[in-house]
Amino acid sequence: MDLDQRIKKQEQIAVDSEKWVCDSSVDRKGRVPLRASTGAWKASLFIIGIEFSERLSYFGLATSLIIYLTKVMHQDLKTAAKNVNYWSGVTTMMPLFGGFIADAYLGRFSTVLASSLIYVMGLLVLTLSRVIPGLKACDSGTCEEPRKIHQIFFFLAIYLISVGTGGHKPSLESFGADQFDDDHPEERKKKMSFFNWWNFGLCSGLILGVTVIVYVQDHVSWAAADIILTAVMVFSIVVFCIGRPFYRFRKPTGSPLRPMLQVLVAATLKRNVVHPSEPDQLYEVPKSDKTNGRLLFHTKNLRFLDKAAIIVETRDLAANKPNPWRLATVTNVEELKLIINMIPIWLTTLPFGICVAQASTFFIKQGTTLNLKITHNFKIPPASTFALAAIGMIISVVVYDKILVPFLRKVTGKERGINMLQRIGIGMVFSVATMVVAALVERKRLDMVEKNPLKGSLSMSVFWLAPQFLIIGMGDGFALVGLQEYFYDQVPDSMRSLGIAFYLSVIGAANFLSSLLITLVDRITDKGGKSWFGKDLNTSRLDYFYWLLAGITAGNLCIFIFVAMRYSYKNVRTSTLAVADCNERDDIESLS
Repeated sequence: MDLDQRIKKQEQIAVDSEKWVCDSSVDRKGRVPLRASTGAWKASLFIIGIEFSERLSYFGLATSLIIYLTKVMHQDLKTAAKNVNYWSGVTTMMPLFGGFIADAYLGRFSTVLASSLIYVMGLLVLTLSRVIPGLKACDSGTCEEPRKIHQIFFFLAIYLISVGTGGHKPSLESFGADQFDDDHPEERKKKMSFFNWWNFGLCSGLILGVTVIVYVQDHVSWAAADIILTAVMVFSIVVFCIGRPFYRFRKPTGSPLRPMLQVLVAATLKRNVVHPSEPDQLYEVPKSDKTNGRLLFHTKNLRFLDKAAIIVETRDLAANKPNPWRLATVTNVEELKLIINMIPIWLTTLPFGICVAQASTFFIKQGTTLNLKITHNFKIPPASTFALAAIGMIISVVVYDKILVPFLRKVTGKERGINMLQRIGIGMVFSVATMVVAALVERKRLDMVEKNPLKGSLSMSVFWLAPQFLIIGMGDGFALVGLQEYFYDQVPDSMRSLGIAFYLSVIGAANFLSSLLITLVDRITDKGGKSWFGKDLNTSRLDYFYWLLAGITAGNLCIFIFVAMRYSYKNVRTSTLAVADCNERDDIESLS
């Protein structure tokens, strides 16, 4: 091929890459998608819409759960906080299962649809437990002990919602990010903004959930709020289905764990084989073979795993496709390295998650002891204070996306401005500040109780809690959004739903750890005298607990910085051959 022909071919490839999306995604009919009519913001807005509705429902329930358990179920503070943490933990750990099903078998769109229906089923059961007389907690008014049948239906309902969230959350967010082509410069930049605006929509739903829905719970009835949430969720599912013609889909590729197990087996079988002198001697499929997705560059860490890609015998290559249990590709080896390298990051973000868990439990419970009046006739529902965290997150997301990123791009010359782990680290600094402020405010509240035991802290406005909510929200805008982007981007392409599940599992595991920490601290301090967790807030010492969390998080931040500085990011091998192969496919010819 002469020079002119090469130039013409490159020009044609550039033109075609603007017309077609060649990232292994397909449209609803299984064909290569047209860039102009599918994906990007035109598709992701439908996806953000259903996320808005789901978060409206979730936070409308989650933030008032501790109040329901203490006031209606008559559980003490310690038991209620642990039950909330258990439920939150299950809800944010279930995505590991849902994400695996989406990536391996059902696909993301189908998983979102199925899990949304389970979610609605949970909302219906919850509504029935508060509407049908025989299922209510009491016949009328309040009672010392709620009916057993009500407790069964109530917990069944909220755990059905957990199961629904388990498939909904990881699949929906990764499905939204899939609408942007990583190999297209403009769409890649839009994807970086997607996670920011995804969280903007999430926070908007959260704010309505903890204000309007919580107000209905407090001033109308719990049942009326449930009916609203169920209707909104059903409507959002309909809207989500309407957007189907605009979506780009990724076909499930089977278990993403199987290739990793094959790498471990192949590396173990070749444990005595000497490493080749050059990494080019390791086995890899051709760049143009798109059946394997994007290819990765070889890295020098975890060299033992490289042995899986060493060609020991020429018969390994005799067949069209070598036995993957004996010979793995460099890309498969690198994908396993990616997962192993994520483990220290996952572990060092857990203390941040423990701090986040306090916002939906003890922070809200603190609000019940303060003056909730704004005017003479209007009181803020305690759970509505959580809206301040969402406002803080919206502020930080907008400032980051519209001001900091453009500025940092000019300063650093990097496309992202700062890398993902730096963004997470900044959020962790905010979490330390949150715990310090929360400890000082709680100390102030306890001083008011000591001065006037009869009136307690009712002379303090609920807006004393505003700083700790706003700061934790701003920290979420850095750390939580950074974690979403990190786990989606750094996992292998075939397991991006699981990537989002890994992010959610940080919060889930942190909720369990928070419950464990409460139990340990309660036992230790109860033996030494007055427990830090009494029957109510006025007999507790939450300020000590907050100081403990501040110390743990600050110490962990130092470890996180050490780990992050040594982290190697995913390095993708890009090639214009991918576009050339895409243009030769029969399904494009059928569109022409």
